[in-house]
Amino acid sequence: MTTALGEKIKAIIRANGPVSITDYFSLCLADPQHGYYKTREPFGRLGDFVTAPEVSQLFGEMIGVFMVHAWQRHGTPPDVRLVEIGPGRGTMMADMLRVIAKLAPPLYDAMSMHLVETSERLQGFQRQTLDVHGDKISWHSDFDDVPAGFTLLAANELFDAIPIRQFVRTANGFRERTVGLDVNDELTFTAGVASLDPELLPEGPLPPVGTIFEIAPARQAVMTTICDRLAAHGGTALVIDYGHMATGFGDTLQAVRMHEYDPPLDHPGEADLTSHVDFQHLAETALASGLHINGCCHQGDFLIGLGLLERAAALGRDHDAAMQEGIRAAAERLAGAGEGKMGELFKVLAVSSPAIDLLPFRQVR
Repeated sequence: MTTALGEKIKAIIRANGPVSITDYFSLCLADPQHGYYKTREPFGRLGDFVTAPEVSQLFGEMIGVFMVHAWQRHGTPPDVRLVEIGPGRGTMMADMLRVIAKLAPPLYDAMSMHLVETSERLQGFQRQTLDVHGDKISWHSDFDDVPAGFTLLAANELFDAIPIRQFVRTANGFRERTVGLDVNDELTFTAGVASLDPELLPEGPLPPVGTIFEIAPARQAVMTTICDRLAAHGGTALVIDYGHMATGFGDTLQAVRMHEYDPPLDHPGEADLTSHVDFQHLAETALASGLHINGCCHQGDFLIGLGLLERAAALGRDHDAAMQEGIRAAAERLAGAGEGKMGELFKVLAVSSPAIDLLPFRQVR
């Protein structure tokens, strides 16, 4: 059993030898003919996964509250760019803007909104979702095209979809993990020739042979681009994704297909491919650009600290018991811990220039 993209990847391997995890990841998501994001409708209940903004309007509303707070802490600058990279269907931006317009009309009136989106198909959804905001919104295929100036930026589930490199510990040190063909002509993981700079490894004894270590130079490059913009023009960026707060060993490459985990080599192009985000590395990247780290915490602590539970109660106040229960369950899914919930698995990192104190981080420290 294989896919059209699987056959294409096999042909590439036969012609050129095994491909790196980075190249496999890129082909699966972005191949012009068969790539997952080019051909599938990934979001929502009919797609392969549900993102936090699609769970409930509460999520985007809390991000909107945070952006108003950050703007105030920065001294209410008059000319603001509100940027979202990888905005999905535009749901989070719509919920953010509703809150910003209500809480801070001067901010809403004075700012321009910028969506960084490479998919024309998703741009179409976003234009429908955000139609009410008219010409205040601009679309860009590249972050560098966003006009320079003071920036408030949100990136929800952006970094997990940027390809990683994997290295596997062998008897001869760490070697880059690749995708090749086995004796039955099926895709399989193999060890390539490229080695890893030992400086990149976490401190401590070497792990057993077979252990995986992941690095993400492409994620680092995106984070650096964002941070350099903030360092030059001022602002705050909020990064939300699933991942870990401390760099460590382990294989986090995973595929999701129809809301179920799928072996990463089984359905290339037909499953979403992601890996966990190393938040320690993102924070170190921001520090290297001269930015202030406001904090990094669990999504649940972040949302509750911004008033998620109070907003959920207010949202349900004039509704029947079934509606109230639905709102409560959505809040629990966003902020709770355990299987099927996002509160602990997802982390939130905020970085600023110049250094400012931001809720809820100064309380979590």
